[in-house]
Amino acid sequence: MKIARFSEHGREGLAVALDGMDFKGLFLDKLGIAGDLQTALEGGPNAIRKLTRTLSLGEDVDLAQVSLRPPLLSPEKIICIGLNYVDHSAESGFVPPAYPTVFSRFNSSLIGHGDPIERPQTSEQLDYEGEIAFVIGIGGRNISKSTALKHVFGYSLFNDASLRDYQTRTPQWTIGKNFDKTGAFGPYLVTADELPEGAKGLSLQTRLNGNLVQDGNTDDLIFDIPTLIAELSAVMTLRPGDVVVTGTPAGVGAARKPPLWMVPGDVCEISASGLGTLRNPIVAAR
Repeated sequence: MKIARFSEHGREGLAVALDGMDFKGLFLDKLGIAGDLQTALEGGPNAIRKLTRTLSLGEDVDLAQVSLRPPLLSPEKIICIGLNYVDHSAESGFVPPAYPTVFSRFNSSLIGHGDPIERPQTSEQLDYEGEIAFVIGIGGRNISKSTALKHVFGYSLFNDASLRDYQTRTPQWTIGKNFDKTGAFGPYLVTADELPEGAKGLSLQTRLNGNLVQDGNTDDLIFDIPTLIAELSAVMTLRPGDVVVTGTPAGVGAARKPPLWMVPGDVCEISASGLGTLRNPIVAAR
C-alpha cells in the first residue's frame, strides 16, 4: 500500500493505492476528521484500516496533477543517522562508527516532492544526501532487534540536504541540517509489507541534473533497521509517526574535488527500489 498526502487549491487530502491500483483519495474535510495519517497511526491498526478503506472508496487522484506534501507534516521526532555506510564514512574522513551517529531534524525543515529546496543567502555549500527513511507504526521502549520490524509502518525517501559550512562550525551537525525548506520527504509512504523485510537489498541512487552522483544499496548499512530501532528505543520511547532517516551512501558533493554544490536551477532526484523517485528543484531563498 502507498499513502500520499497532497494539496489542491488550498485543500489538504490523503490518497491511497492498494495492490498496485491507482491512487484514490479524499480531501481531509470530506473525511470528516480533523487529523491525518498521524492521527490514524496513533489510533493503531484498526484506525489505519478504517482510514485506508475510506480512502480507497474515494475519488481518483492523479499525483502528477496535485502538489505532494511530506507524508507526515509534524512528526514528534525526526531522527537522522550519520555515517551509516562504510564508503561514506571513509569519504568523510571518519572510521566506521561502533555506535550509531545520531542527530535531529525538525519538522520546520520539511518539504514534499516537487517543492523547491532553498539555498539560503548565507551559504553556497548546499549538498545532497539521498536516504531511505522509515516511519514507526507501533511505539515502544527497549525494543529487541528480533521484534523491531514489527514496529515499522512504512518507508519513504529523504533528501537530507545540508549546508556544509554550517554543519562543520560545531562538533554537533544539527545547525547545518535544519535550514528551512531543505528536508525533502516523499513522494509517498510505502507500507513495510510491500518491500523486502527490513528494506534489505534496495538500490538507492541520487541524480543531480540527470547525472548519477550516488549509487548505494541498503545491504551496505552499517547499522540495519532492527539495530537502529533497538539502539534508539534503549534511549527514548519511539512513538507512532516518528521518522528515522537511515543515512546516505558515498558520493556527496562535499567529498568531491572540487566540491559539487547544488545551485539554483539544479534538479535533485533520489530513487530507490519500490519507493519511487523524490524530485526537487533548487532555488535561491529570498
